[in-house]
Amino acid sequence: MTKYVFVTGGVLSSVGKGVATASLAMLFQSMGYNTTIIKIDPYLNVDAGTMNPYAHGEVFVTEDGGETDLDIGHYERFLNRDLSKKNNITAGQIYYSVILKERKGEYLGATVQIIPHVTNEIKQRIKETGKEYSADIVFVEIGGTVGDIEGLPFLEAARQMKLEEGANNVAFIHVGLVPTLKTTGEQKTKPIQHSVQELRRIGIQPDMIVARCEKPLTEEAKAKIALFGNVPPEAVISNYDVDNIYEVPIVLMHQNAHRILAAKLLLEPREPDLTPWLNFLDKMSKASKPIRIAMIGKYTKLRDSYISIVEAIKHASAYEGVRPVFKWIESTDIENGLIDISKELENVDGAVILPGFGKRGAEGKITAIRFLRERGIPTLGICFGFQLMVVEVARHVVGLPNANSTELDSSTPYPVIDLLPSQRNVNALGGSMRLGAISIKLYKNRKVYEAYKKEVVLERHRHRYGVNVKFLDKLETAGFVVSGVSLDDESIVEFMELNSNSLFIGTQAHPEFKSRPLAPSPLYHYFISKIAVER
Repeated sequence: MTKYVFVTGGVLSSVGKGVATASLAMLFQSMGYNTTIIKIDPYLNVDAGTMNPYAHGEVFVTEDGGETDLDIGHYERFLNRDLSKKNNITAGQIYYSVILKERKGEYLGATVQIIPHVTNEIKQRIKETGKEYSADIVFVEIGGTVGDIEGLPFLEAARQMKLEEGANNVAFIHVGLVPTLKTTGEQKTKPIQHSVQELRRIGIQPDMIVARCEKPLTEEAKAKIALFGNVPPEAVISNYDVDNIYEVPIVLMHQNAHRILAAKLLLEPREPDLTPWLNFLDKMSKASKPIRIAMIGKYTKLRDSYISIVEAIKHASAYEGVRPVFKWIESTDIENGLIDISKELENVDGAVILPGFGKRGAEGKITAIRFLRERGIPTLGICFGFQLMVVEVARHVVGLPNANSTELDSSTPYPVIDLLPSQRNVNALGGSMRLGAISIKLYKNRKVYEAYKKEVVLERHRHRYGVNVKFLDKLETAGFVVSGVSLDDESIVEFMELNSNSLFIGTQAHPEFKSRPLAPSPLYHYFISKIAVER
């Protein structure tokens, strides 16, 4: 039978459940088991696509076009495999499905209630996703914290699954914070004690408790958590702070977390084969030569807004033996005159013009792009960052004053970026962009082709606007040439690059979403390799 592992959180959100869940799933995958991971988000949004990045960090896009929680990105990177939009279940999806079924009369006159109708829908979604992957083990991370009112139906569904699937086919792991008082240095276990008590009141007894802490748990703290959490001391796992999140599977393995969980689920206790992972960690640890990367965007106060880009740069840097040092620059501060861009960028080795729709901060990015281009600093523009590269070149190289995107200025005389034809009759905002993996044809004798070393590549997308082909002749005459177009529609420009610079490349795609520790994104790898050589 398929096994299910539910991961809950206590005390506060963003404590590291996603990385802990991904690490455990990766350990079992390296033991030879087929695993998949589901992220449950109890909010009422159908998906993350319409949410401000300041609320939940970046919107991660799956191969099949799902706009999901950023934890799906962690799962893909740790498991080194593509996941589906079905791996992110939200309360909005569940309630929407239940209401549609009620309207169709599928409940045969029953009074539709949280129990059993909503909980049955949750259980069905979890089981269907497991079947789709033919998974031996389905890890299910329940977002938020125990006690959140919107999360209660999901916890109830998890409780029911243990009864229905059997005690040895379902396990519960609780992740909570153990803070350290700076004045005394004492690890305080009371917060995690209370969250476990709340979980038990709901009817769930954790089989393992993962304590997030600054330093490894003391024996005294571990004994307290075991006693009040009603688990054996060996089932209290110390998930302490590490410099590199990719070390977390090793931390958990050294405490036998995989063996404890395998015993609970009556699984054969195989030893994980982590050789490729350890080789990657070795590369990261030996990469000591610093390179300074400017990250220019409008959500820099919450760096999780760009987490996949950060990780893609880290992956590529490890293989080039360099250590990225990020310099975060808020584009709204540039356009408001709060910072001197020449001073901010004078010592950087490369720059990424970050994605992020909308007018705020756009002119600041354009100012930065001009500085970078004129000084020949290696620059990579992603999605909206690429579109603003086009605007900057049109204004200051082609000589089209007031060139712009119609998203930012509908009356611009030179709409070098315009709404895609396929988007012109779209009314609903949610799930309606050009989304997911799309095949791209690359042109030979271009830097982008040199990066990918193939004629057709598959990259993920999330956009409504694109390069206006009416201006391509002027842009290309100025040296900003097309290096890739959509395979299915060659009027959609996917990559452009500047002939005269060592590296000035923009892409409409999001290659960072497919970057993995064991398989870095070719574009980011090329970007970092050029910087490493010049450095």
